[in-house]
Amino acid sequence: MQSLEPREAEALFARACAGESGAFAALVRLHQARVFGIAARMLSDSTAAEDLAQDVFLQMFRDLASLDSHEHLRFWLRRVTSHRCIDRLRQSARISLQPLDCAREVVEGERGEDPLLRQHLNAVLQELAPAARAVLLLRYQEDLDPAEIARTLAMPVNTVKSHLKRSLSVLRSRLAGLKLLDRPLHE
Repeated sequence: MQSLEPREAEALFARACAGESGAFAALVRLHQARVFGIAARMLSDSTAAEDLAQDVFLQMFRDLASLDSHEHLRFWLRRVTSHRCIDRLRQSARISLQPLDCAREVVEGERGEDPLLRQHLNAVLQELAPAARAVLLLRYQEDLDPAEIARTLAMPVNTVKSHLKRSLSVLRSRLAGLKLLDRPLHE
């Protein structure tokens, strides 16, 4: 399920809130790519991303009645997914676990994409602090503006802008030596 018109999405949301299991399943299908995409990029481990997405959807099932609209649900999913990823990254940093398949790609890239650049970019992303990584992914993967990111992560807009500026600077400096970039990274 790709996307729905706003009116259809609201109707689906209302049916799910009324307890219709088919509508809830349709909501999960509608949002699973977004939730998994955020988790996969943040965690760099598809198995952990799948587990986290499942936890997010279980929480969605429990909390659905407390949400006001489909738009509120979209915001809620981004927020819960981002925060759970940050928590999981902080926890894994304390116990220092390494995935067995750390060299495996998490999400298939588009055809024509440079795999070496993607590998270096993913490695540099993994070096960023969890909050900075979340800000960068919400900006460029989810295409949110700084105010939306601030709202999603419950942080000041200026902190979001600082994370973006520092993270892009780190990415530029680490990737500058590579002759792979055809175009500059945008702020």
